[in-house]
Formats: sequence, structure tokens, C-alpha cells
Amino acid sequence: MKRSITLLLLLLAGVVSSARAREVFPINEGWRFFFKSERTSDNARHVTLPHSWNTDPLAQGYWLETTGNYQNGMYIPAEWASKRLFVKFYGVQSVADVFVNGNLVGTHRGGGTAFVFEITDKIRFGADNSLLVMVNNSWRDDLLPTSTDMNLYGGIYREAELIVTESTAISPLYLGSDGVLIHPRNVTFDRVDGEIEIHLTSKTESSCSLDIAITAPDGRQVFEKRQKTKIEDKPLMIPFSVEAPELWSPDYPALYTVTAAIGEDSITDRVVVRTGFRSIAASPEKGLEINGIRTPLHGVVMHHDNALSGGLLVAEDYDTDLREVHDIGANAIRSAVMPHAQYLYDRCDEQGLLVWVDAPLHRASFLSDMAYFATPAFEQNGMQQLQEIIAQNINHPSIIMWGLFSQLWMRGDDVTPYLRRLNETAHTMDASRPTVACSDQDGAVNFVTDLIVWKQSVGWQRGSTDDVAVWRDQLQKNWSYLRSAVQYGAPGFLGHKSYTAQAEPRSNWLPEDRQTRFHEEYARNLQNDSLFWGVWIESLFDYGSVRRPYGMNGTGLITLNRREKKDAFYLYRAMWNHIDPTLHIVDKRRRLRDGDKQLFRVYSSAGLPVLTVGADTLALTEYAPCQYRTDSIALKGAVEVKATAGELRDSVTIRIGNVLKPKRTPGLRRTAGPQTTN
Repeated sequence: MKRSITLLLLLLAGVVSSARAREVFPINEGWRFFFKSERTSDNARHVTLPHSWNTDPLAQGYWLETTGNYQNGMYIPAEWASKRLFVKFYGVQSVADVFVNGNLVGTHRGGGTAFVFEITDKIRFGADNSLLVMVNNSWRDDLLPTSTDMNLYGGIYREAELIVTESTAISPLYLGSDGVLIHPRNVTFDRVDGEIEIHLTSKTESSCSLDIAITAPDGRQVFEKRQKTKIEDKPLMIPFSVEAPELWSPDYPALYTVTAAIGEDSITDRVVVRTGFRSIAASPEKGLEINGIRTPLHGVVMHHDNALSGGLLVAEDYDTDLREVHDIGANAIRSAVMPHAQYLYDRCDEQGLLVWVDAPLHRASFLSDMAYFATPAFEQNGMQQLQEIIAQNINHPSIIMWGLFSQLWMRGDDVTPYLRRLNETAHTMDASRPTVACSDQDGAVNFVTDLIVWKQSVGWQRGSTDDVAVWRDQLQKNWSYLRSAVQYGAPGFLGHKSYTAQAEPRSNWLPEDRQTRFHEEYARNLQNDSLFWGVWIESLFDYGSVRRPYGMNGTGLITLNRREKKDAFYLYRAMWNHIDPTLHIVDKRRRLRDGDKQLFRVYSSAGLPVLTVGADTLALTEYAPCQYRTDSIALKGAVEVKATAGELRDSVTIRIGNVLKPKRTPGLRRTAGPQTTN
């Protein structure tokens, strides 16, 4: 088999043999994909990474939970015989078995983190080599998450690379990280003290010469250390100090560069990472503080797909989504269920966004799901994924908390001892960040992590949205000593029309207007409440969910295809975006209305707007911050509605009167899947 993983390997073989430093080659091209059920690769498809066998988030074709095989070939030059070779995959969903020349080099379980295997001993130098990755995305009780609402698309859905080093190197093998981890221990405006954790590996030497340098944002070298060190089975911890540091903050995202290099007369290996220094503290009295400054979080939950590419998010997708984060005025994002790609966190580092990263111990809202299995295999996998998440992301200053679990039930096997072990592990690996959990239950589960985020939905399926104020008052009275935030959201679909003459909603009937009113009441009762260190909106975007009636979860403020912003988006934009003013007439998509009495709602961050309906100017009153409403007015026929506030304009033409309403019929009963008949 004479296929090369990339022409670059052949072209640079001679150059690399003389250069005694680490080289990294992308191995995204040249793959052949076929399903395990096909039994042969004769008809394999030629694919480029990232790749998935599920690309339609709405699963309007087939949704596959199966095993797929990825094959590639690579010629490894004989000149590399003295070197070490590693393969790194940045994301495979969800189980990967990696073979080189028919030899198993490792298995990785977990779809949200990177992993690395050394393949040196299985390589034939000066010859062709075969690489096979068997990937499975089926549900398993020893692999987290065992319960989730979002799609697990399968495949090698992030990039891959080949790492070539000398015999002695900074190890790529430590939990899929770069092998260089920064631990700030004491951070003030006068000085930063900390340690640099370095993992070394060697096949031939017991010691090496190591250089460490820290470079400030302006290019100045502010720390340097050179030492001879032993290579042991434990990491090397190097203390460091930086005087008069430029602290990282949302307003000033200052980034430092840390370089670790090996070599006596010449450099034989080098790893460069970026980081930032900031302190994080939280208390019931002061909320969340960054560098001693109270920083209320206005956060949005982000999942892992879009309508165009399913779960194959690339740099352009993340850039597009971040523009929406900034447009709504959010200062924080939550990576739901599992981490996003490193590219997203690099941009958050640069843009000053604050990040909460979840581990995949998660329970969806489906009653039949089990999120926790009290088995050693399940608990070991959860611990492994948490350790990988922390090791791979610890250098990002934008990440300010580690999420340990979400929405667990306190039923059956007691999960709290396991949660305490996870919490202890997170603090041992990283003492600089708090742990956090999202909870919709009472009980001991709420007292494990440093921070708690209450997922609240009162008023959606039961009660009134005003009841959230009662819940808030009870929380203030009974649990005010907890460091609390709140998360809420509700589904709404643009194509579901709301008719005022229709009483109860039909099955799976989720009009946008119902979502809008839910958010209006929650925003009125919870925004800027000093009881909470943050408010999280679930979610910024709709996301694919084959377990849902419409193939998606519709809680997003923006549609899955990113084309339409729902009314609730403009509500938060008006409240949070203090740079670009907002003026928005609510419910503009409902242009056909029955009933001769109509009232109008407007969101404005530019002060009291002026609203004209036809030839009349209607009085607006402030219902809540940035929310304005009129009294009911009798209208007939086609009417133009205009709103103005300073230089801002918004308008819509509606028709009132005889509206074509759908016949009320019971919704079809949805089953879990195809039914077997005898």
C-alpha cells in the first residue's frame, strides 16, 4: 500500500532527519472510511478529517449509532529510526481503538478530549505503515455521558496529527496535554508566584538540560531558568515569579508565553504554551470576583453543532458563534456536557470571555435515563475524562471554573461519595479554580462543589413564571450561604404559530411567543439580583437532538442554522449589550392576528421608545428594565407598527381580523423508535 499520509512527510523527510527538534505533521488527509458492518474496505469512501457519519442534526435521513473504520497509510523514512513517533487525535466520538500495522496501540473512551498514543515500537522505518482507527458512538454504561439530550455524531470529528521527537522529549502522553501546565499559586497586582509542571520522557537518558522562559504580552522576557534535571516517573515542578504582572481580565486579556526547551548545545525539543494570570474568588456576599473586582456573569450555554455541518465545528464556525456571543452582550459561555475544541478557548483567552467547562456526568430530562452507574468502570471513565479536561485546558485563563456534573437525580445509588472524589481530584490538579455544578434537585448533591448553579423552570410545565420570585425568596431565606447562580431556558420554534383564540397548546406545540414570555418574566425577576453571582441562559443556539420530536432542542435564542434570532435574543441584547443599542418590536413574525384587541411590546436599551400604530401614537410604559408595553387597542385590517428611539428604527406590518387558524386535531403520539411486529 503506497499511500502517504501527507506529501509533506516525504518532502521533509531529509530535512527532519537533520533537524533535532520536534516536528508536528497534520494527518487529516488521505483517510478511507467504511462501516464495520460492510466487512470489507473495497468500497471505502475517501474522507478528510474532521469527519462524521452523521451530518444532519435533525436526523431527517438515518441516525446511526454504530462502528466506523478509518484507514490511512504512511511512509516513515528510515532516517527516523532513532526518533519517537506519537499520534494525537483532538476528538473522536466516542470510543477509539487505534491500530498500527495490525497492532493495538491504545483505546480511548471519551468524545470531548484529545488523546495521544506512542507508536514508535510498531512502526516499520523505511517502509509503508498502516493506521486503522475503529470508532464507536453507541451508548455504553461504562462511558460518560450515559444520558444527554444533544447528539453524539460519531467519527473522528476533530483534527489529528503525527508528532515526531527525539528520544528525550517533553512528554505528549500526559492526559493528552502539551506536557507543560501552569499553576499560579498567588496572584496580586504586585506579583505572581506559581509553579510550572513539566512532564519529561526519555528512552535513553536519565537526565537532561531544561530551559524555561516566560515572556510578557509586550515581548519582554520576565522569567528565565536553566537547570539540569533528572527524568523520573513524576512531573518536574519549577517555581516561578513575575513582578508587576499584567493581569488577565475581561477588560484587559493579557496573555503570557511560557517556553520549555530541552538541549545542551542545541534545542532538541521545545513546547510553547500561552497563559494568563488572574485570581478567582467567590463568596455569598461579594459574588464572583476576578482580580478582586466583582464580575457578575451574564452567560449563555453553548452546545456542539450547527445545521450546516452537524458536529464538525471548525474555526470559522466558532468565530461566527463568538460574534453572536459578543452581539448579545454576554461575558461568559458554558461548554455544555463536554469541552469544545481548543480553538474556541484560544479565542476566549484573547477576547476576554469567561468560560465554564463541563465534565460529561450529565442527566438529560428523559425519565428513563440513568446518568450514574455505580460500577468501577463507569467511575474510572468519569475520573479519566475529568483529569483530561483539566490537564488539556488548565493553561487557558478564560476558563474560570470546572463543571463536575449537571442535573443529577438523588435516586437509587448514592452518587455523592463519587462526586466528592471528583471534586477532590479537581482541586488537587488545579487549586486556582473553583468547581461548579448545575442542579435541579434538593439534597446533599448541592453541597459538594464550590459553586452551585440552580436550573429553574417553574412556570413552564407547572405553576406561574411569577413563582420564580417565590423560589428566589426561599433561596435567600434558607440557602443564602451558598454561592449560587441560576440557569433557565425554554423551547420555542419559529414555525409554531400562536393564535390567541386557541386555548391549550396541542401536542409538541411550542410557539416562540411562549418562550418569549417565559424569558420576560424570568428576566424581570432574576436579572441583576445580588443573590446570584451569575445568570446563565439555556441556550444561545438550538441544537440537534434526535431524541426530541423535531430532531432538535429548541431552547436556543438563535436557530440551529444561525439565520434567525428569536425575540428573547433581543431582550438580553437590550439588557446586556452596553455598546450597541437595541430597539426591537416583539412578536413581529406573527403578522396575522385574530381578535380586535391588540397590545404591543418593545425592547429598548435606548430609553423610552415612541410607538406609532397606523396614524396613532401609543403610550408605552416600562414593565421591566428594557421592556416596554402598551395597553390594548382595538384594530382592524392591515396596520403598520413603527418604533423609534433616537436614531434607531424598527417596524412591521400586521393584519388583524379573519385569521386562517388550523383545525384543532390531537397531535400524533410519538414513539421511541420503530415498533417491532410479529
